[in-house]
Amino acid sequence: MPRGKYVNHKGRARHFTSPEELEQERKKLENKKWRKKQNEDGDTEEEEEEAEGEEGAAGGKAKGSDESSEEDSDDETHKAKGVEGLIEIENPNRVVKKEKKLSKLGMVEPTATEEVKPELSRKEREELERQRAKAHYQKLHAEGKTEQARADLARLAIIRKQREEAAAKRDEDRKAKEAAKTAKTDEVGKALGKKS
Repeated sequence: MPRGKYVNHKGRARHFTSPEELEQERKKLENKKWRKKQNEDGDTEEEEEEAEGEEGAAGGKAKGSDESSEEDSDDETHKAKGVEGLIEIENPNRVVKKEKKLSKLGMVEPTATEEVKPELSRKEREELERQRAKAHYQKLHAEGKTEQARADLARLAIIRKQREEAAAKRDEDRKAKEAAKTAKTDEVGKALGKKS
């Protein structure tokens, strides 16, 4: 690599702006800001045009004229440059009028007495549907129309029958014990009565 020249990775020489040129550009910008401030205070537009002409004559780019034309074009309709008209680009910072739904265009705005139903998200709709299904199932379950309700009722019937049989058996055992007890007391009473 030769000394004094810098070559980038594509083989082209690098060019650097000299400090003198940078200082001139800075002075021009300060001068332009000062003139703008003077124009805001009441100077005429002729001085501004002269300043732009001086900048163009000095060999620098007429940045001021480009900036002012860009500001004017942003305020008015945006004019497409180059292939910009062919390619649609969405700028997230650009405010766009929101589109209205065709179904809502013909509708009259609801009054205060009418109730406005908000549109629900998919999750909210699914949750409402789940709640409705659960309530419907509980209603059918209470009426005994579901498979689980039938199984529960059959199990309850079997348990009731077993409990009735157990209660009947306990009654028989109790009656048998009472009968045995009375029989024993009768026997004891007869045996004692004979002795006395």
